[in-house]
Amino acid sequence: MKNLFLDDLRMVPNNFIGVKSYFEFTKFILQNGLPYFISFDHDLGEEKTGYDCAKWLVDYCMDNKLQLPKFSVHSQNPVGKENIQILLNNFNKALRNQTK
Repeated sequence: MKNLFLDDLRMVPNNFIGVKSYFEFTKFILQNGLPYFISFDHDLGEEKTGYDCAKWLVDYCMDNKLQLPKFSVHSQNPVGKENIQILLNNFNKALRNQTK
């Protein structure tokens, strides 16, 4: 099982594969498929953020008819953290409603 850790500054925890940018995040998933779990940071020190990664992930899952991996958001940016959580939780909720 692959676990992905998106963060440009923090140490990558054991049992995780680290990616530091939007480009690395999207490249990893395109080359390896969805991981089992993703831990998101918001601020990545570039134009694209963890929220951009989450939006890309939602589009990728919709285009490929996949469920989102399990996830958490470890960002210290409270607004960014909430935005990622709301986006991903709303997508999961929409998927559940489609299957009813």
